[in-house]
Amino acid sequence: MLRKILISAVFLATVACATVPITGRRQLSLVSSAEMQTMSYQAYRQVLDTAKVLNNNDAAMVKRVGGKIQRAVEQYMSQNNMSSQLQGFQWEFNLIQDKQVNAWCMPGGKVAVYTGILPITQNETGLAVVMGHEIAHAIAKHGEERMSQAVAAQAGGSVAAAALGGSAASQNLFMNAFGLGSQLGMLRHGRKQESESDHLGLIFMAIAGYDPQQAVPFWQRMASQKGAGSAPPTFLSSHPSDQTRIADLQRLMPEALKYYRKK
Repeated sequence: MLRKILISAVFLATVACATVPITGRRQLSLVSSAEMQTMSYQAYRQVLDTAKVLNNNDAAMVKRVGGKIQRAVEQYMSQNNMSSQLQGFQWEFNLIQDKQVNAWCMPGGKVAVYTGILPITQNETGLAVVMGHEIAHAIAKHGEERMSQAVAAQAGGSVAAAALGGSAASQNLFMNAFGLGSQLGMLRHGRKQESESDHLGLIFMAIAGYDPQQAVPFWQRMASQKGAGSAPPTFLSSHPSDQTRIADLQRLMPEALKYYRKK
C-alpha cells in the first residue's frame, strides 16, 4: 500500500507541471487541455441552448471586445513562443439575457457575459476589464488546474486515468471543479487564481488597446454592489478583498501601461 502511495506521489510530482504565462507560476497539470476543451464545449452548448442569447448592439460590443482581446492573447503568446498553448481553442463570445452580475470563460475560449454586469462595466473599456479577466482564466489554464487538484485529492492513479479517459467520472470531476450543476456557468476559482487573472487580464486588455487604468474604477464600482443586496454578485465569488485587489492592480499598473503605451 505504501509503495502504491509513493508511486502515485512520484507520478504527480514528475509529470504534472505546467507554467502560467506572464506570472511564471508552476501549477499542477494532470488533465489534458484537449479533454478539458471537449467537456467545456459540451457544457457551453448546454448553457446556450437553455439561455436567451442576444443579438443586439450590446452583443456586438461583447464580440468586438472579445475579438480584440483574443488577438491580443494570440499576439502575446506568439511573441513569447507559447502559441502551442492555444491549440484547440475555439473562441466564442456571447451575451446572455440574465440579471445576474456575472461573466465567465470556459477552457478553450468559450465566453459568456450576462446583461446584469453591463450597468457596472458602463462602456467598452469596462467590459474589456471583465472579459480580459475571464479570458485570463482560460489562458492560465485555471480550469485544468482545478480539475487536476480534484484528481489529486482523490489520489491517485485510478482517478487520474478516469479523468484522462473521457469517462463519466471525468465529466463529474469537470462539473464539480467548475461548480457547475443546477446553475450552468457558475464557474468557480480560488483567490490565487482570481488574483492571477487580474494580472493577466490587465496585460491582455492593454495589448488590445484598452486603458488598463480603468480597471481600478471598474472594480470599485463592482465592490460597491456588495451593499446593494443581501449577497455580493456572483462575479465576486472567491475573489480577493477589495482593498487587496485595488492595491495589487495599482502595483501592477506600471507593467500593464508599458504594453498600453506601445499601442
